[in-house]
Amino acid sequence: MKIIRFNEGESYEPEKDWKRVSLCTQPDISIEHFIKPPGHSSPKHEHPSSQVLVVLKGRIKVTTDNDEAELEEGDAVYIPGNESHLVTNPLDTPSVGLDIFVPGRSFDFWTKRKK
Repeated sequence: MKIIRFNEGESYEPEKDWKRVSLCTQPDISIEHFIKPPGHSSPKHEHPSSQVLVVLKGRIKVTTDNDEAELEEGDAVYIPGNESHLVTNPLDTPSVGLDIFVPGRSFDFWTKRKK
């Protein structure tokens, strides 16, 4: 068993006030806690790992090439691997969530991503 203490997890801000904390980085699964600032949208992107995004606080809008959905606290969405998407906080307050990736992805995805 491996314990990851939230306040000891690796963290960074891919953009101002968009905070990410690694809770698990393993080859078969990775979990990232995020705080998305008001009105923030991630760049449109894709990754080979499947993703489950869980909203812990606030509201998150997920947009793919073919669909769009707004998620509230407690809601989750499954995004298949290699599906292009963007994630937006439509509120004027921060939203918080978890990203779960299977298989796991490198925590430095956003810092090493080519723009």
